[in-house]
Amino acid sequence: MGLAFTINFVVIVLILILLIVFLWIKFNQKPSYTDQVQGKKQSYAQEHYKFETILNYVKRTINEYVNSNLLDMGLSGEEYQRRQAIVSELRSAMKNATSGDIQEKIYLKQYIYDLLDRNYGFDGENINRVIPFDNPERLSHQDKFDIMLYLYKQKYGFQGLAKWIDKYGLDTPKKVIEDGTVDSYIITGEEIDRIFGKEYKADLEYADKLKIVTQRIYQHYKGFGVIDEIRDMSIDGVSGGVSGIPVSMQVIEDEMELLHGMKHSKHPGYQSVWIFFRGKSIHLSFLTFGSELELKRVCQNIYKYDNPGQLTETNGYKVNEMKDGSRVVVVRPPFAESWAFFVRKFDLPNMNLERLVSSEKAENADLPREMIKHLMKGAQVTAFTGPQGSGKTSLVMAAVKYIYATLTLRIQEMTFELHLRRLYPERNILSFRETDSITGQAGLDLQKKTDGSVNILGEVATDPVAAWMIQMSQVASLFTVFTHHATTARELVWSLRNSLLKTGVFQNERIAEEQVVNAVKWDIHLRKENDGRRYIERITEIVPVTYDEDLFGTEKSSSIGDTMESKMDALLELQKEVYMRSSGRVWNARNIIEYRDGEYVAAAPISSAKIESMMFNMNAGDREQFQQFLDRYWGEQHE
Repeated sequence: MGLAFTINFVVIVLILILLIVFLWIKFNQKPSYTDQVQGKKQSYAQEHYKFETILNYVKRTINEYVNSNLLDMGLSGEEYQRRQAIVSELRSAMKNATSGDIQEKIYLKQYIYDLLDRNYGFDGENINRVIPFDNPERLSHQDKFDIMLYLYKQKYGFQGLAKWIDKYGLDTPKKVIEDGTVDSYIITGEEIDRIFGKEYKADLEYADKLKIVTQRIYQHYKGFGVIDEIRDMSIDGVSGGVSGIPVSMQVIEDEMELLHGMKHSKHPGYQSVWIFFRGKSIHLSFLTFGSELELKRVCQNIYKYDNPGQLTETNGYKVNEMKDGSRVVVVRPPFAESWAFFVRKFDLPNMNLERLVSSEKAENADLPREMIKHLMKGAQVTAFTGPQGSGKTSLVMAAVKYIYATLTLRIQEMTFELHLRRLYPERNILSFRETDSITGQAGLDLQKKTDGSVNILGEVATDPVAAWMIQMSQVASLFTVFTHHATTARELVWSLRNSLLKTGVFQNERIAEEQVVNAVKWDIHLRKENDGRRYIERITEIVPVTYDEDLFGTEKSSSIGDTMESKMDALLELQKEVYMRSSGRVWNARNIIEYRDGEYVAAAPISSAKIESMMFNMNAGDREQFQQFLDRYWGEQHE
């Protein structure tokens, strides 16, 4: 029994020794050649299909192609010319795609698509290594947004984003920010997840996947980062760098966290993408530029159309337009607390009164539309007033259509944004803008020598321009149209009066005010509500107070046909004028049209002096239409 036990013990020990030796060899032996090759392939694939690797490949390949010396290639004459034409087109696309030129962007994206499709080794499977199209759970919010925007763009074109927002009511206020205590317009990552889960079927074709990857490459190569496709959509505008904690403040936040041990929510300034949609500023909180450097790159590129000069610490901001007519403003430190940009778009094909003053948004919308038409045909000096984003510029662009085409138009702007020659290319129109060496005042002075009948000012924002506008309205043109940020007719008149005093044109306040009210005849005031609704709040006639000799006569109401009612009206007018003059007022504001409870209503009748002036400037047919308009809404009140 002892011998058997000994033998069994020895056998067990030997087995254990063999097992230990086997395991040691298994885990310490060098991988086989096959395993080494397989491991290298996996490592290569991981690196090869990284986004940064693909981006660097595209940059390097395109730069080598456009900078190669064609003379050293020994090409035939025909091949040389063909290759030279391609290089020239590619260089033009690289230069102009960043200026808002959609056609150049499409060309450059197609070139990148062909480059990746033919030379990079993509197929229906390995493209999922770049963006996991086949595994929705691994997709980031930006991936989901890009995929959905691509699908909606394929279906609705540049209306895609608007259709998406309308379908899911994404432009409604939500209690999300500041611990859910306040309303704000915001689209969250959770909403993107929910919508994506409803609509995405993970059945994209290879070509669609590669187009999405191509757009992602392009926007970091020559595009505008995460807002590149958003900027092209039919929205009112897009901005970035206007929320979150700037880099300069982040240091303070970190120090406070160290000192007090308090956790602060991290919302860096580069995680700031906002769109302006139907009068609402909506925060796309799920989108981020990724870094301060990327936000800075976008800011430095987005304003470069037509070489407006460098954005430096000295000037601090740039105002320019893009190739498609969008207005762009860029600011930087130290002038601003962070890098930021603002792109404002104008929907030129739909720039008409019927769309801007829509009957779907308010009842009796024909009333203000017809009034604006008659003001333009009647050559009335008109101010379009209201806060930023209320639609002043758009309404001016639409109203110009009703100025007689026989009149020549001269426009003065800070930056080209009215684009009237694109809307009305067959009219005599010339626009001027301010430059570093030519002020708005100098531009207005020059306009008097350019055969202009109608002067349009994009914005009266400085005292010299305001003073020149008043003078031009009186002597240098038939009439003037301009925009201003005044909130009431009184503020409009006082602001223009103060500009005349500040520039030294007049020294007496009363005389300056008289000059303003004799020059500016009408104020069309626009309003924007918090929910994004925009409408004409009022159309106001500015009436100078004149000394009426008849009001002080004793024989005014002595005729047989006079009634006691007419005598009382005359007496009231007399008392009103006496009060106005004794109080120092030299003008009166009368709301001709008002917006009340969702409806436009006719209020006070137009003064006889204004009617006479408007009739004088109209042709016979328009006079008759104007008279019918007056009879329809005011009856005999205007007579």
